[in-house]
Amino acid sequence: MTNQKAIKAQTRFEKDFSCSQSVLSILAPELGLDEESALKIASAFGGGMMRRGEVCGAVTGALMALGLKYGSSNPDEENAVREASQKLMQDFEEKNGSLLCRELLGYHLIVPEELTAAKESGVFKKVCPLMVHHATTLAEEIMKDKG
Repeated sequence: MTNQKAIKAQTRFEKDFSCSQSVLSILAPELGLDEESALKIASAFGGGMMRRGEVCGAVTGALMALGLKYGSSNPDEENAVREASQKLMQDFEEKNGSLLCRELLGYHLIVPEELTAAKESGVFKKVCPLMVHHATTLAEEIMKDKG
């Protein structure tokens, strides 16, 4: 069974949106957030938070979607979002070896020379689409399992 949303998110990434934008904007509409708002909200999280190499933007986009689904405006009711988020991060890390963009790519994008080397290596076309696909798939699975 193919995950149509994961394929759409991957395609969106391949059309020059960031990893975080690609994941959130595909998952958000059925969770009550329009696509344009999702693209704006997620725009600062690509490349591990504006190319700082921190948590992969695909993961942060998926976490934002889980927040839309399970988040609460009551601080005493955060168990559902915590459980869903921990599962997503654990499964992503097990599948890909890390949560950190710089480790997944092998480049620290905040360093200009490494960004150039990353672009020349083709890593954004080889690795990132897979991360977008994995994060979207994991978020979808969690949302189906937890209801």
